[in-house]
Amino acid sequence: MRTSSLNECKGWHHCTKVYAVSDLEHSRNHIIYTVQQEAYSREIESLTNKRPLPKDSVLSKLDPFIDSNGLLRVGGRLKEAKLEYKEKSPLIIPGYCHIAALLVNHYHNEVRHQGRLFTEGALRVAGLWIIGAKRLISSIIFKCVTCRKLRGLNQTQKMANLPADRLDTEPPFTNVGLDVFGPWSITTVRTRGGQANSKRWAVLFTCMSIRAIHIEVIESLDTSSFINALRRFIAIRGPVKHIRSDRGTNFVGAAKELKILSNVDYKSVEKFLSNQSCIWTFNPPHSSHMGGSWERMIGIVRRILDSIFLQMGTTRLTHESLITFMAEIVAIVNARPLTPVPSDPEEPLLLTPATLLTQKTGTFNAPPGEFDSKDLYKRQWRQVQSLANTFWDRWRKQYLSTLQPRNKWQITKPNLKDGDIVLVKDCQVQRNHWPLGLVTKIFPSEDGHVRKVEVKIAKGSESKLFLRPISELILLLSSED
Repeated sequence: MRTSSLNECKGWHHCTKVYAVSDLEHSRNHIIYTVQQEAYSREIESLTNKRPLPKDSVLSKLDPFIDSNGLLRVGGRLKEAKLEYKEKSPLIIPGYCHIAALLVNHYHNEVRHQGRLFTEGALRVAGLWIIGAKRLISSIIFKCVTCRKLRGLNQTQKMANLPADRLDTEPPFTNVGLDVFGPWSITTVRTRGGQANSKRWAVLFTCMSIRAIHIEVIESLDTSSFINALRRFIAIRGPVKHIRSDRGTNFVGAAKELKILSNVDYKSVEKFLSNQSCIWTFNPPHSSHMGGSWERMIGIVRRILDSIFLQMGTTRLTHESLITFMAEIVAIVNARPLTPVPSDPEEPLLLTPATLLTQKTGTFNAPPGEFDSKDLYKRQWRQVQSLANTFWDRWRKQYLSTLQPRNKWQITKPNLKDGDIVLVKDCQVQRNHWPLGLVTKIFPSEDGHVRKVEVKIAKGSESKLFLRPISELILLLSSED
């Protein structure tokens, strides 16, 4: 039987036969003995000749000794403890060798990918003392793909610079960000048999520079209804040069119908012409933080609307009342101060969006004196121009400085690269079912940092490409690894 067994195992191969315990233990001791002889030859020589260890030895505090198999073990102070021999005197293994990494990986899998303390405890119980174990275990857990799947953090990058349209002194609503929010149930028709209800939504336009808002109510979420709201907005506020929004279906459809150049097809971004009257920029899907300037305004509007509804009680909304409420909300939001309220009595003028929109401050009465109709027409344009100049001067000196600091995402992180394996976040399913993806293309910003990528995800027998921000991705395995 033994001869036939030896004849069956020839050459290098992966043997699937069950090994005897004695064979496994002998192999383990031989491997550890080889590693110890290579790493601690000076210490073994000193202990063999019964001399003290060198003063610069890393094993001095462990009081090591050589057992009957010629292996280095920890002497320590637990000889009288009621523990097994392997726990009282574990084998010493250098932390920089490949064997130590294999052992840590093995026992990390044994504790089902728990933290460093669990893994280190399993090594101690197994009778192994790895020099520098804490650092080695932490390094292996950090690189563990399964741990990243279970507890890995989303990718972040240093906060980007503000776009130019946030810093330009263009007329109000030249550069806007927009989004749709709602719905609200309203009463449209009242009859003897009851009342018919329908829903309404609202489109919020936010000026990127002076932070003013404009709201238009729409009857549906289709493209035609949104285009009508956009036409009303342009008729009231004037032409728009640059529109920013998310990739809502109605927004993309409106850009196509109005024949406005957009970055829906990222390959044609470089073909933008500088002489176009309007450009529509779409943020990547699932990246609401990239539209924070108008998403924040939606939150403010909702809170004011909730306060109005609370005061109304159970009164049913109508289309007319909803439009009235939206107009009042616009006035409230546009009257908010853009900078901290000054305590200096010599500067009573507050810097608000309404100051520039309405050319009214609401703080000064008409100056005393006698004026005729000629003075009215002669001086009106000077008053308006002076107020506008005052607004932009204070906007430049007081408001822009508040946009300077980065309140979060202050550290530059390594960029994602082509070929990286990532886990794609999906809020609709549990984390264990999030799909794996392969980064196929990166889109660096002007500062060289990557904040959005193209990801290939396999679904069944097919694969699809998705554009995602890095905040929705978890790096599992780098292409360099």
